[in-house]
Amino acid sequence: MNVLDLYRQSGALLQGHFLLRSGKHSAVFLQSAALLQHPLYAEAVGEAIAARYENEPLDFVIGPAIGGVVLSFVVAKALGVRALFAEKDHYGGMFIRPGLTVKPGERFLAVEDVVTTGASLKKTIGAAEKAGAVAAAAAAIIDRSGGAASFGLPFAALAALEAEAYPADSCPLCAQNVPLEEV
Repeated sequence: MNVLDLYRQSGALLQGHFLLRSGKHSAVFLQSAALLQHPLYAEAVGEAIAARYENEPLDFVIGPAIGGVVLSFVVAKALGVRALFAEKDHYGGMFIRPGLTVKPGERFLAVEDVVTTGASLKKTIGAAEKAGAVAAAAAAIIDRSGGAASFGLPFAALAALEAEAYPADSCPLCAQNVPLEEV
């Protein structure tokens, strides 16, 4: 399976001038929601990530809301474990909603659709660890960090995307007056 082909087929690989959540600008944006809205594509991606961890003893899979909710579900389904998600709190961190059970000592896989800086996934891992769980590994559909994202545990992505991300004050697309889209 070529995951970038799935992004293209679903119209989720966009070209233009985009403001990323990190505050940087890029000519490429991966709209994972457009990919994951297709159950067969979501299932294929979930199974591909799960295959890398099928021999890892895990109790749950967790992803950051909103992008990681569907992904955590399809990966967890393929592994036969629970699916959780972490939400943003009012202070810039993440928390696990009451009612989603985490028991001390449980092992988990943290997943994200696209890793650029890794900040959301790090906060998600922190939320699960705060609840007493133990991080086993992290995974993503796409790593666009250029290998810079580090989580202090094994990390794997289905694909890497070389797409330059520019600081807003030195963006060549801005210099060319290419209209900026907030995504």
